[in-house]
Amino acid sequence: MNAHRQEMVYVDGEFTPALTDKRLSVISPATGAIIGTVPACGVADVDRAVTSARTAFDLGVWSSLTGTQRADAIDRIADNLSARAESISALITAEGGFASQFVASTHVDGALKFLRYYASLARQDSFEDIRPSPAIGAQAVVRRQPIGVVAALVPWNIPLLGALSKIAPALAAGCTVVYKPSPENPLLAYLVAEAVDKAELPRGVFNVIPADTEGSRHLVSHPDVDMVAFTGSTAVGRSIATTCAGDFRRYALELGGNAAAIVLEDAPAELIAKGLTATGLVMNSGQACIAQRRVLVPASRYDEVVSILAAAANALPIGDPTDPSTVIGPLITAEHRDRVLEYIKGAEAEGAVIAAGGNIPDTRDQGFYIQPTILADVTNDMRVAKEEVFGPVICVIKYSTVEEAINIARDTEYGLSSSVWTTDIARAEEIARQLRVGSVYVNGMIALDPTIPFGGFGHSGVGRELGPEGLAEYYQTQSIFLPAHQPA
Repeated sequence: MNAHRQEMVYVDGEFTPALTDKRLSVISPATGAIIGTVPACGVADVDRAVTSARTAFDLGVWSSLTGTQRADAIDRIADNLSARAESISALITAEGGFASQFVASTHVDGALKFLRYYASLARQDSFEDIRPSPAIGAQAVVRRQPIGVVAALVPWNIPLLGALSKIAPALAAGCTVVYKPSPENPLLAYLVAEAVDKAELPRGVFNVIPADTEGSRHLVSHPDVDMVAFTGSTAVGRSIATTCAGDFRRYALELGGNAAAIVLEDAPAELIAKGLTATGLVMNSGQACIAQRRVLVPASRYDEVVSILAAAANALPIGDPTDPSTVIGPLITAEHRDRVLEYIKGAEAEGAVIAAGGNIPDTRDQGFYIQPTILADVTNDMRVAKEEVFGPVICVIKYSTVEEAINIARDTEYGLSSSVWTTDIARAEEIARQLRVGSVYVNGMIALDPTIPFGGFGHSGVGRELGPEGLAEYYQTQSIFLPAHQPA
């Protein structure tokens, strides 16, 4: 792919030159080559983007529209993105290194469903209702008002899904948006900006700024930002929460995960081989907060399951993410790959055994690749089992009873997702109800459904994305009490 050089930011309804000379380089995870650069926006660009969004919100150019009018505009954005789906897919693969065979269906089609869904909610919702208040002999108009200016901070592993899961409900609710993409893959944000620009939203409703660390911190702390919506690491999420809490500003945080997959005695071998490798290794090459990494296996089947997973991992094709036969692509950066390797080596030092993978592939002389890895003899107190590795690494942990498995699954500071693997669906649901996580997937039914809320317990975040619950994050209520009878 030819290098992309972006000089602009999208502020106040137009592409305009950035105020900074600093640049962010976009590195191909597959080759290590620079494939583009964008402005590294600092305080000045952040200020004008936030001012644009603040002015648009205060003037009511978006929030005063009906839900149907906002829905029509959101649908136009979806139409514009859909028309460029092939280019978007190619750019997601180039910037992120994600295997192209999964990008169109998962990253692009899935994200467009978010826009369609929230357009439908905006179209159906009057954003207010009248309720009787018999306690005081009155009635109340309960209004759902937009929270205001939203800073949407998007991660590199789900660049379009993560963006539209915030932008779609924010716009549907009547908020204005400042969208900051990840510095690892910011080029996609320009295609999103072009789609919004073509949809002809009022000026200032939607703004895009790629930012450096200084600019990002300034955006989060900006007094004219009413809400920060962030997906990323728990450490950064904690910092955002601290910053926002000081000014009583709202935040929604979708953070890290350390999912446990509970395999029951009756789980079929084929389901284990296909399902657990797909959910633990293949999805974004393991770079997913919902990756099922801690595989809990009954002692009676432990050796069998380790062998099944090792054989399945060794069979996964590693290669150029643009090749349609590739299943495992590179990791996002060299630094991230080295961090994952450190986890593997550290696990060995603690007594774990590498049953498959564990190193850089001999066949890849460039790019940031790592072999899909199965670690056996892992205990839940090892660092590799306690922390979020965020790579294609599965830890196989032995249990004696289902009660012990549930306790192991719950023994983590995270609470984003888990899964149960069995032919007994009723038993799976019974176990799921005992887990302190936001989502439980039975037999690997992993999906981000726009109608179903997604989010975590504990250190996995605050608030929910998707579903009506995701829309509610972006509004606050006002109650107007009216006399039941007008005075004569």
